[in-house]
Amino acid sequence: MKNRITELFEIQYPIIQAGMIWCSGWELASAVSNAGGLGIIGSGSMYPEILREQIQKCKAATSKPFGVNVPLLYPDIDKHIAIIIEEGVKIVFTSAGNPKTWTKHLQQHGIKVVHVVSSSKFAKKVEDAGCDAVVCEGFEAGGHNGREETTTFVLIPQVRAATNLPLIAAGGIGTGKGMLAAMVLGAEGVQIGTRFVASVESSGHENFKNIILNAQEGDTMLSMKKVVPVRLVKNDFQKRIQEAEDKGASKEELEQILGRARAKKGMYEGDMNEGELEIGQIASFVKEIKPAAEIVNEIWSEFLEAKKNTAAL
Repeated sequence: MKNRITELFEIQYPIIQAGMIWCSGWELASAVSNAGGLGIIGSGSMYPEILREQIQKCKAATSKPFGVNVPLLYPDIDKHIAIIIEEGVKIVFTSAGNPKTWTKHLQQHGIKVVHVVSSSKFAKKVEDAGCDAVVCEGFEAGGHNGREETTTFVLIPQVRAATNLPLIAAGGIGTGKGMLAAMVLGAEGVQIGTRFVASVESSGHENFKNIILNAQEGDTMLSMKKVVPVRLVKNDFQKRIQEAEDKGASKEELEQILGRARAKKGMYEGDMNEGELEIGQIASFVKEIKPAAEIVNEIWSEFLEAKKNTAAL
């Protein structure tokens, strides 16, 4: 397939694997890229030298394009940016911050920059910042989320109307049918996280992967809006957060409950009761852990089949 997304990233399919903390290291990123999509290393959970090591291993494992996701609120952001440039990474997805901060600097080093937003208002700012593409991520997504709580299929056409940038849709998309629906609404590619967490190459803990396989509709919830909105699996930790929020807890009180390294405890170390388990609503569709290449091929095959069936309508 050829469109603005596949040509921008020089990939076969407009399928982007999300850069997820604790779950998307070099093994997952290289596997997705080798399968024809765009693999992304999630740098938000990495110390600078760990990021360098991950990039080097990814370069050794694939000759295909791959990217790095950089949360702009990361404390060592300048070190991450320097390593990305030094290691010759050609694609960066930024999030959680002002896209103007690093976009021009990265582009001056031949790097394509994509920024993640949750509203059409911020999509316009992404275009003003000169980014090469934009990801619109809806309320269904796992992990950090928008305060607006706009669902993906409401968001896509609004962002499409607000900007002429190549558009990638994210949030609640994990199947070929979902991909087709997103593209009918104006997207030119999709970014998928939850489906790839439940892959062989994901660095998430096996306990976390199994939680996804057993997830039912309604098993996740958007929490901690006073701190930073994040969609979590309902467990003991999330229930304590919810009880505190129901009682009107302040931002400081919620931060005290959250503590430090809560996401690592859950997603990477496997504590399913006290860990922060960031996953999207599409988890209830995922029933099997598979190699990343098989996931890419399944999504693409289902997309083509759904496209053919839709034409018959």
